[in-house]
Amino acid sequence: MYFTFFGLVGALSISNYVLIGFVLTFLTIVSVTLYLHRSKAHGGVDFNPAVEHFFRFWLWLTTGMKTCEWVAVHRRHHAKCESTYDPHSPIQKGLWRILLLGWLEYNRSAKNPETLAYVEGLKSNGLPKDWMETKIYSRYKWLGICLLLLTEVLLFGFAGLAIWLVQMAWIPFWAAGVINGIGHFFGYRNADTPDNSRNIIPWGILIGGEELHNNHHLYPTSAKFSQRWFEVDIGWGIIRFLAFLKLAQIKRVSSFPVHNEVWERKSDEFSGFLSITAG
Repeated sequence: MYFTFFGLVGALSISNYVLIGFVLTFLTIVSVTLYLHRSKAHGGVDFNPAVEHFFRFWLWLTTGMKTCEWVAVHRRHHAKCESTYDPHSPIQKGLWRILLLGWLEYNRSAKNPETLAYVEGLKSNGLPKDWMETKIYSRYKWLGICLLLLTEVLLFGFAGLAIWLVQMAWIPFWAAGVINGIGHFFGYRNADTPDNSRNIIPWGILIGGEELHNNHHLYPTSAKFSQRWFEVDIGWGIIRFLAFLKLAQIKRVSSFPVHNEVWERKSDEFSGFLSITAG
């Protein structure tokens, strides 16, 4: 009975369960922003094969997403941003639909041949095509999620089930919902990009730096999302650390112009944003 409730690890405090859940979901966020987004979708950074395979394995366990599908959907988003062909624009589909059902829009677009055209032919260069990708990760994408459930229930009992459920909801809500929804609806802008992208907050910590969404749309291929001195991109910090260990090769980094008329026009808007958040 004790094992059924608490698993092999035994009873832990609630704070320990919360910490475990945070660490596990943070690893998933890091895998999405560093591997899927900055590396495979935009080519801003390359990783050591061992590091890259860890990202692939972890995403297989925690999301079941295929690398080629994610990259295709994201590239179409940039190419058709805010138009009727954008896979997840809150301007077209409504904020609440993207926030709550963004994962559904992602799945629908991932099966669309017009979307998959963004990773065909030469556009597929750099995407994984090895035996593990074709025979395991892409073919049995639900197997990883089931293995994760089994492992966490064995380790933590009923708490493991709760942790697993949080992990399953984490990326659909924060990535497909918050970034694609709020990131194109509310926030401040460093630049008047053709789309409606926004920086949600200047401290990109919780979602790995993806909060700096307007900066990303300004320089899509940059491995670094932060542009102003007060902006923090934790994903960039991790990339720099991996590069120091010779586990990452930074390929593209863009910086915001020192004297920028757009920024001068937007400074008052950001000052107002800071006063609102401080209040």
